Amino acid sequence: MLGLLVAAALAAAPQPPRTLRVDYFHTGNATEERFALDRLVLEPLPFPGNPARPIDETNLGKYFFEVRDLDTNRVLYSRGFSSIYGEWETTDEARKANRTFSESLRFPAPERPVQVIVKKRGERNAFKEIWTLVVDPADRFVDTARPPSPGPVIELLRSGDPTEKLDLLLLGDGYTEKDRAKFEKDARRLVAVLFEHEPFKSRRSDFNVWGLCPPSEERGVSRPLTGQHRRSRIGATYDAFGSERYVLTFENRAMRDVASFAPYDALAILVNGQTYGGGGIFGLYVTVAADSRWSDYIFVHELGHSLGNLADEYFTSDTAYLATQDRPEPWEPNATADPKAAKWADLVTPGTPLPTPWPKDVFTKRSKEFQERRRKIRAANRPEAEMDALFLAEQKEETALLGAARYASAVGAFEGANYEANGYYRPQVDCIMFTRNPVPFCAVCQRALSRVIDLYSAR
Repeated sequence: MLGLLVAAALAAAPQPPRTLRVDYFHTGNATEERFALDRLVLEPLPFPGNPARPIDETNLGKYFFEVRDLDTNRVLYSRGFSSIYGEWETTDEARKANRTFSESLRFPAPERPVQVIVKKRGERNAFKEIWTLVVDPADRFVDTARPPSPGPVIELLRSGDPTEKLDLLLLGDGYTEKDRAKFEKDARRLVAVLFEHEPFKSRRSDFNVWGLCPPSEERGVSRPLTGQHRRSRIGATYDAFGSERYVLTFENRAMRDVASFAPYDALAILVNGQTYGGGGIFGLYVTVAADSRWSDYIFVHELGHSLGNLADEYFTSDTAYLATQDRPEPWEPNATADPKAAKWADLVTPGTPLPTPWPKDVFTKRSKEFQERRRKIRAANRPEAEMDALFLAEQKEETALLGAARYASAVGAFEGANYEANGYYRPQVDCIMFTRNPVPFCAVCQRALSRVIDLYSAR
């Protein structure tokens, strides 16, 4: 009798809404951009987000979207995010040509019509409305079809109900049917590594981690600069924006359909490949070459981008992005144009000079020499082992140099960040966002990541 009463109570309890997804096209160039609706999709699973925290007040991301009740104008849901388009528009190609990218917004399916508003940062980092769309959940053109199954969902870590945890979903790409066991092994290894780092280690119980691995016909993913092309289910590819190490997928529609079979607040794509590579975009996904000697580092570093909106702190590596003439204040929490570090003033170590001296000239000279050797290895398409050996030599030298710096353990303002040698500052002399050295996230990065975790957990 008691069992029947419990079952009846559970059946009568409010059920979480399904996930509604807006797929759209983002088109433009370096000076203008446009949006167009692709499709509305009702995903098969309930929305995994924390219902107690529907409004995003972190002020992160290049873009921001709101879902407002059409009758009352009340904000029902909001999130900051960044996008592939947002990165591409800063490249040289965007000055010469137009391109279109597929993107998505996901939110709890409303009961009544809503207005979806997309905003973008402008002057002084203020958000300005750039696109709006009315969405009626009763529209007969809302796609309710269930996509082809990508295979079984793997439970990598379960700490509780998806509505009370940050749900991280790992997608395998370039794994054949015979490679499924390898994907699970790769996924479990990387998850274990992630929770060795703070703040993830202390916040482990605030996470669920899932895995999905749709089988590919061929092993590996595309590497266009070497003539290798693959048609994998997720569509991951090296050489994004012409950068040999940058891995992205431009197949957003396909990726979202696969991901819809598991609850997720954050996505990671594990590429079945050995060549060094990865990527991370805030609110979108992480990519990592699972067999790279450096996959552990790449996975954690790129999650810093996609989960915490952390900026790259390095400034000697080649990038596809064009430098700006001025030095606007970044919206990322771990980089600033202010040498007095007002953004993280409460964490500055007492007695630390601002800006903070460090062996910048020696570091820069040696780093550029290593970069030149790296370019020669890639140009000659040499074995990956040669690149690994080069990285190990660089890591050993940099760890010793930065570890011996006078303010090695201090929080201050160290010039060199955000891809720029001058005019931007990072919080500590070394960090996962700065080098491949065996160091933790700095204090500022750890705080930023915890703040985002708070947005999804029930803590």
